[in-house]
Amino acid sequence: MILKATGKNIKLAADKIKNGDIVAFPTETVYGLGADGLNPIAVAKIFEAKNRPTFNPLIMHISSIDQLDNLVEINSSKIKKLIKNFWPGPLTLVLPKKYIVPDIVTAGHSTVAVRMPDHPVALKLIKESGSPIAAPSANTFGFLSPTSAKHVEKQLKGKVDYILDGGKSGVGVESTIIEVIGERVYLLRPGGIALEKIEVLVGDVEIKKADVTKPDSPGQLLHHYAPTVPIKFLNEVDSKELEGKRIGGLFFKENKSTIEFSFVKILSPAGNMREAAANLFHHLHDLEVLNLDLIIVEPIEETGLGIAIMDRLKRAANRYKNKN
Repeated sequence: MILKATGKNIKLAADKIKNGDIVAFPTETVYGLGADGLNPIAVAKIFEAKNRPTFNPLIMHISSIDQLDNLVEINSSKIKKLIKNFWPGPLTLVLPKKYIVPDIVTAGHSTVAVRMPDHPVALKLIKESGSPIAAPSANTFGFLSPTSAKHVEKQLKGKVDYILDGGKSGVGVESTIIEVIGERVYLLRPGGIALEKIEVLVGDVEIKKADVTKPDSPGQLLHHYAPTVPIKFLNEVDSKELEGKRIGGLFFKENKSTIEFSFVKILSPAGNMREAAANLFHHLHDLEVLNLDLIIVEPIEETGLGIAIMDRLKRAANRYKNKN
């Protein structure tokens, strides 16, 4: 059931959380599917609803620094700088966890991913629930992340009682995930905060190679974020495979291709990377329901938020590689 995110309905959703149930709620990145992060039985319902493998950890969402202190150990001045400059916002930090954090949230790791969302509905829901909320994106595992309440309903109808409608997500891609070990800073997943902004604050950031059999943060699997329609990059398409097919196109600023598309979506006519990120999943959701045989996407420059956009598109395309 989609509920407008009024104060009354946020309290209803918080009561669901307190009772060990799951709810979907808006954040500035994408919509999340949340449960009481300190209740392992409730958290298990997230994995069940999403068909998510339990080896893939979740992010704890908090509304105050007091909650953070209950969950983790902070042992680095760089972590404090990141918190001061980017919270609330689309930055997740992977930190040494305290005993209170259930293993199901962390997939057995000694660290936990935590962030403070920059969305009034999310913050109020967490506060009303009286507990940090464990939440991945509110979708079927491996498929398109939701940036509206309707997107959640399309994928999880019948699996979640309450979907709080807070409008379209403003950032549109998931959070950037960072881990600090000693003086070294690692990028685990590109996202809503550009890597360049983080490096200005804490120096060089290394790309940490993920163990796809036991990831230490969300978003590290080889294929993820995919529409139900096969997706390919424009520079990898063979014209012969397009004959007699309904083709959708996704371009950054404009369509310069000679391919005959049935439908075309433009991420940002003005060439604004922030607008492009906000529209990415939204446009893919629109294309997904148009009875297409293939979606062709234009590669974009991998700088700033373009790194996060291309990360999502590459993982989406990986789902369909080597499949006829």
